Amino acid sequence: MLGSASPELVRVSSESLAGRVAFVDMSGFGLHEVGAKAMRRLWLRGGFPRSFLARSEKESAAWRRDFIRTFLERDLRTFGIDVSPRALRRLWTMLAHYHGQVWNASEIGRSLGEAHTTIRRHADVLVGALVVRELRPWFENLGKREIKSPKLYVRDSGVLHSLLGTESFDALESHPKLGASWEGFVIEQILSLTGIRDGYYWGTQAGAELDLLLTVKGKRVGFEVKYADAPRMTRSMRIALDDLELSPLYVVYPGRDPRSGRSAGGDRIGA
Repeated sequence: MLGSASPELVRVSSESLAGRVAFVDMSGFGLHEVGAKAMRRLWLRGGFPRSFLARSEKESAAWRRDFIRTFLERDLRTFGIDVSPRALRRLWTMLAHYHGQVWNASEIGRSLGEAHTTIRRHADVLVGALVVRELRPWFENLGKREIKSPKLYVRDSGVLHSLLGTESFDALESHPKLGASWEGFVIEQILSLTGIRDGYYWGTQAGAELDLLLTVKGKRVGFEVKYADAPRMTRSMRIALDDLELSPLYVVYPGRDPRSGRSAGGDRIGA
């Protein structure tokens, strides 16, 4: 589960049990479990059961604040990670504000007054603890200058919103990270539903990009995430379709307009 691991399992799995132990990544509640009608609630509160099932937004937000503090001050030390909870809290909060952006440890290090090596090490702790996702870039020999640094996302959308201080939907809708929050939420739902662990993003220095790239049954499937009622086919989508030979490209958005831009992309693009 996100941010959760049994100390007993951690100790056992550190022994030589090759061929006798399996690791399963488990997320919180998924949209396929709670239903489409609960999508907004799941997005705002996240997938942790006590947060999602809380009787009110206030109780949900309080649980998440307690979780963040307990996770940093107690759980990580239980797992043998000896890093200052205050330093990790500052970094985790900073990563929430960089949510969905290309990872630049040096830039964040300057903001926090820490060496980039320290920032990388602490970020690795959060990634390893399953509370931050590192989405690696996809490289293609296209003769183009591609982005080669990963993106980082706070994996649980409810925790992200608590770190950002957006604990109501009204606050979220007026926050500058609204689109990035939706993007991270959708990516987590897709990876959870498909069970695929190795997801990628793709981008070029010229501005073409793809939010999520998966390989499904030997075919490349792309996902572009938009927070809009009726997104349109863009030049960036056309470039990704052709350069990456996607089959197909899905546009994921929260609106109800069924138009998907098929006239521009044929059967290779859907919503």
